[in-house]
Amino acid sequence: MANELSRLAPAPGSTKARTRLGRGEGSGKGKTSGRGTKGAGARSGSSVRPGFEGGQMPLQRRLPKRGFHNKFAKDYTVVNVGKLAGHFAAGSEVTAQICYEQGVIARLGKDGLKVLGNGEVAHALNVIAAKYTKSAAEKLVAAGGKAELV
Repeated sequence: MANELSRLAPAPGSTKARTRLGRGEGSGKGKTSGRGTKGAGARSGSSVRPGFEGGQMPLQRRLPKRGFHNKFAKDYTVVNVGKLAGHFAAGSEVTAQICYEQGVIARLGKDGLKVLGNGEVAHALNVIAAKYTKSAAEKLVAAGGKAELV
């Protein structure tokens, strides 16, 4: 066991010396260096692109296309009013950035925060978000808070 930095070494069998090519026939990889004789593969600069299967129809073209990706879809991070009420004190201002820093939401959506109406709000919160459901906005206002749009 290496108990100090100067004695660190890789585990036995975990490293292997690279094969030295073109160093005589006795090495097993001499002369043509394992490339065979003639042809494109024997020349320098020879390589095939990733996914090329020797002219056979490649896997990515053999498989069926599935699904649809809407490039106009909005990317909101959603949060329920009940969760906001549980994390923030009365009268506090709530934005997407503050929610992210407090750990209420795991990520910031490209288009901002959307507040959903699930849960109860007992105290006033000033929420600034990109979008609200009708019930979420009603609950926030009924509790004496605000539902402002960004």
